[in-house]
Amino acid sequence: MELAYYSDYAVRLVNTEEPGRGKDSLTTVGAVRDLFGTNQDAGRRATDADLTRFRGVRARLRAVFEAADGGDEELAVNLLNSLLLEFPVSPQVSGHNHRDDDGRPLWHLHLADHPSNATAGYAAIAAMGLAFHLTEYGVDRLGLCEAAPCRNAYLDTSTNRSRRYCSDRCATRANVAAYRARKRLEAEERTERTDRGARTGRTAESAQDSTAPTER
Repeated sequence: MELAYYSDYAVRLVNTEEPGRGKDSLTTVGAVRDLFGTNQDAGRRATDADLTRFRGVRARLRAVFEAADGGDEELAVNLLNSLLLEFPVSPQVSGHNHRDDDGRPLWHLHLADHPSNATAGYAAIAAMGLAFHLTEYGVDRLGLCEAAPCRNAYLDTSTNRSRRYCSDRCATRANVAAYRARKRLEAEERTERTDRGARTGRTAESAQDSTAPTER
């Protein structure tokens, strides 16, 4: 499994909480296990104790994305390094019994699960995956959705570093909101011009009246 795959572990965990909406889906052991996806053996190790630990790791991963999104590269790297030190990975060469057309194993680097608890295993994989993405593509490829109040984390893989939203849904919502805001502004400007014209007209009429000859 390529290291790039593991970066999604960090995104999945961070996005279990939406602070702007007051939502948190990480409330049960089942939700913790779901984060592991197809790695069910690792997920089965999760217990009630992992709920609190997972939330702690989630806050630290979000802090990495917030620092990167805010342009503070040094802080983002320092925060990520602290996770890497606390949750070291166990790399292994694996083939998962997959073979090429000639029957040779398709060897690749695999991050083994940490044996102590589910949180340590997940945090190690998420931090290493995020570190790979950061060093391979740049700190500015870690972002937070600009569609308020979303602020979900995402990894920018666009060719021109142009991604600003976590999903097409948020992009559409933001574009619609921007369009409506422009229309409101245009309507306000038209109203202001009309009112200004009306005021100018009234002023001109008043001036004309004041200069008109008085009948005797």
